[in-house]
Amino acid sequence: MAQIIPFRGIRYSPEFVADISDVVAPPYDRVYPDVQDACYDRHPNNIVRIIKGRAEPTDNDGNNVYTRAATYLRTWLERGVLIRDKVPTIYAYNQTYSFSGKTFTRKGVIALGRLEPDRVHAHEKTLRGPKEDRLRLMRATEANFGHIFMLYSDPERIADIAVTQAIHGCPPLMEAHDADGNLHQVWGITSPEVIGTVQEAMSARELYIADGHHRYETAVTYMDECTQRGWKPAAPESFDVRMMTLFNIDEPGMTIRPIHRLVHALPPERVLSFFERASEHFTLVEVADRDAALAALAANRSKHAFACFAGGRWAVLVLPDGTDIEAIVSGAASAEYKSLDVSILHAAVLDNLLGIDAAALEEQTHLTYTVDSADGEAQVRGGSEQLLILLNPTTPGQVRRIADFGEKMPQKSTDFYPKLLTGLVLSKMEIDR
Repeated sequence: MAQIIPFRGIRYSPEFVADISDVVAPPYDRVYPDVQDACYDRHPNNIVRIIKGRAEPTDNDGNNVYTRAATYLRTWLERGVLIRDKVPTIYAYNQTYSFSGKTFTRKGVIALGRLEPDRVHAHEKTLRGPKEDRLRLMRATEANFGHIFMLYSDPERIADIAVTQAIHGCPPLMEAHDADGNLHQVWGITSPEVIGTVQEAMSARELYIADGHHRYETAVTYMDECTQRGWKPAAPESFDVRMMTLFNIDEPGMTIRPIHRLVHALPPERVLSFFERASEHFTLVEVADRDAALAALAANRSKHAFACFAGGRWAVLVLPDGTDIEAIVSGAASAEYKSLDVSILHAAVLDNLLGIDAAALEEQTHLTYTVDSADGEAQVRGGSEQLLILLNPTTPGQVRRIADFGEKMPQKSTDFYPKLLTGLVLSKMEIDR
């Protein structure tokens, strides 16, 4: 079960940083080149220089993005740009955001969690490249920067109530706005009674990774490396734990967005004939534009449907009632896994109709991803992509059931919104060598 540990978090000093919004960044996998440029321009101490720094033409084994990240971390600590809290703390983390015309507040707790891969439920497949990248950063810095977005279920809301009462009427330790205008607020909680209540409440809970699968697996790999070298943890903040933000799935404010697929680098004739070939397996509904496609997609949420755009043409593909899904998604997976829209998409559309098989997905040769349907359409119209495929969102219940089966969804099956900001709280490992 979940072992939650308070820690001496590292955070930006208000003496050096007047507005935390200037120094935080999205998770590393959302730091696209334009986002990276914006973060670099916003502040000389923006966390992006550590989590995803710019490559240089002169990079080599002794001077690269990872060694520079370690230098930034060390010098910022030495100069007092980053300060370490003096007593073990858990951190309340609230995100207030708008989605589909409504305002929500998602409430979580930042703490260290014991690395127990056999007990933590993961739902998403990971790729070798991102894990190698994160491992090189962890070796160089011996620190946690991004959070593992963890879910647990507690209908009685024991930890939530204790945390909410502890921060009631207290100003936040820090707050920031992300690029979408969402508000992120953090409070430090040092009360042994409150921390004990949270620890006890969590001790009976199963943990599910919502976001951060690559980071979690990387942490486990690094822990194994340290153990094999005979290294020992020298403090609660070490290699055998990982910084996490834990959210109760039974609290309101849990929003999952779909991650849409963009297809490129296919033979043009394969894309030109796509709709004709798709109509042999799906009911094809022509629609006028993207808004109509999204409306039709939502109307068919109880079915398996995909809205597609290519060659200036919008159409929605709906899997006919009575289709033998077992025949589409082969293998020994559970019926729950096979009934996921993203599983059917990968098998029936990407593989069967477009020839993008599992190996191509692993090599990332034909797919890019977006949560912005308008941007996806613009990329196809502009010629940088050939085909856009829109999906309905995965539900929190599906995430939990797939994880309970011990299965992994295809990569990019879920987008928990909003993302957890990187740079609010950090954790530096102490290791006895």
